[in-house]
Amino acid sequence: MRQTLGIIPARGGSKGVPRKNIRSVCGRPLIQYAIDAAQGSQLLTRFVVSTEDSEIADYCIKAGCQVLLRPAVLACDDTPMIAVIQHVLSTLVQDEDFRPDVTVLLQPTAPLRRSAHIDAAVDLLLSSRADSVVSVSEIPGHHHPTWQFEVSEDQRLFRYGGQVISKLPARRQELKPTYTRNGAIYAFRSVLALECDTIYGERCLAYIMPTSQSVNIDSEEDLFLAERRLKQDVSIR
Repeated sequence: MRQTLGIIPARGGSKGVPRKNIRSVCGRPLIQYAIDAAQGSQLLTRFVVSTEDSEIADYCIKAGCQVLLRPAVLACDDTPMIAVIQHVLSTLVQDEDFRPDVTVLLQPTAPLRRSAHIDAAVDLLLSSRADSVVSVSEIPGHHHPTWQFEVSEDQRLFRYGGQVISKLPARRQELKPTYTRNGAIYAFRSVLALECDTIYGERCLAYIMPTSQSVNIDSEEDLFLAERRLKQDVSIR
C-alpha cells in the first residue's frame, strides 16, 4: 500500500512577521489552516508537525496532530528546508520503521490552500512519472519577467537579462504566461530527500492554482491580503 506523508514545518521564529505560524488570521492561528487542509485530505496517509517551539507543539497536540520536535539547530533563519524534511523522514524510519513513498510539504504560510488542492497535486504526482509536483500561480502581467529592468549607475535603463529594449512588447496579450511558486504544496518522491538532497528531482510538474488562492505570508501586507481573501471565501473557513 502506497504511503503518503504530509509535513507541516512550523518553527517559532520569523523575521518578517514575528511568531507568524501562530499569529491570529481571521480569528484562528495561521497554522490551523494547514492542519485543517491536511486533516481533510483523502490522499495523505498521515501528517506531522515539525517544530522546536513548545507553544506551537502544545497547540498542535491539542488540535489532534502528531508533533515531532526538531533540534534548535534546525530552526534557524538560514536552516534549509531539506534538512527539516530529512530530519522528519529519518526520525520516522528510525522510531517507527515508517517509510513513505511520497512526502508533501505543507507550509503554514499558505492559508488559502485547501484539502482538494493537496489531493490534486498528489494525484498528479502519482499518475505521472514525475519526481515532484510544485504548486504555482500565474505572475500578473505588470510583474512579467519580460517587463523587468535593471538600472545602471548612470541611470540607463536595461531590460533584465540583456534583451534589446527597443523590442520590448507593448501589449500584455503578447506575453506568454509565466508562473511563480506560491508556497502551498511541494509533493515529491521521498527517496529524493533522503538520497539526493533535493525535493525536485529531474522531472518536476506544475500544479497551477488560482492567483486568488495563492497568498504566501512573508509580511504584514501578506497577512492583510490573506485575511481579506479568507473573509471573501467562506468555503475555506
